[in-house]
Amino acid sequence: MNVVFDMDGLMFDTERIAVMAWDYAGERMGLGKAGYMVLKTLGTNAAKTAEIWRAEFGGRYREEELETYTAQFQEEYYANHRVPVKKGLYVLLEYIRERGGKMAVASSTPKEKVERYLRDAGVYGYFSGIVCGDMIQRSKPDPEIYTEACRKLGVEPKDTYALEDSRNGLLSAYRAGCKPVMVPDLWQPDEEILRIIVGKFDDLEQVKTAFAEGKIG
Repeated sequence: MNVVFDMDGLMFDTERIAVMAWDYAGERMGLGKAGYMVLKTLGTNAAKTAEIWRAEFGGRYREEELETYTAQFQEEYYANHRVPVKKGLYVLLEYIRERGGKMAVASSTPKEKVERYLRDAGVYGYFSGIVCGDMIQRSKPDPEIYTEACRKLGVEPKDTYALEDSRNGLLSAYRAGCKPVMVPDLWQPDEEILRIIVGKFDDLEQVKTAFAEGKIG
């Protein structure tokens, strides 16, 4: 069993923290609460995210200020809280490892933050490959990140499940030739996504049960 995991919103409940951080940053930049931009940028890397912000706010958007205020909020938050782990993560990781499965991470988040969150949650050692948004040229929904994750694992995409919560991530996995499995977080699937996924579950514990019972296509 080969499984590639997205990170934000899939393994960790960090997208809700991002909403709070961008509300904070937007108010200090004079843009008002901007947490809604998280939904507009789900699954995208830093370069694509900046492009979407520029389209939304034009000249009022200043990338350096957004980075500064976002980091300020998150540093204070994570100084007092551990990264919030999604239900079923540890159970699913153990289930896959016990069966000799190969696992990788394919996250649009920069590598430094991905590795920090994985170590903080105590799950870094489960993964044989990590591909991050600052390690690739093209953002999700382009398939590059999933193609590279499968290459690092030494497996074929057609033999690999991709666990995702966002539209961009699911399209990326599907276009790479992986089998997309959705665990919704902030966004619910539309008809296009429902046609391409091989399973949809409320949490990672349900994914583990579905694997165990052979209910995932």
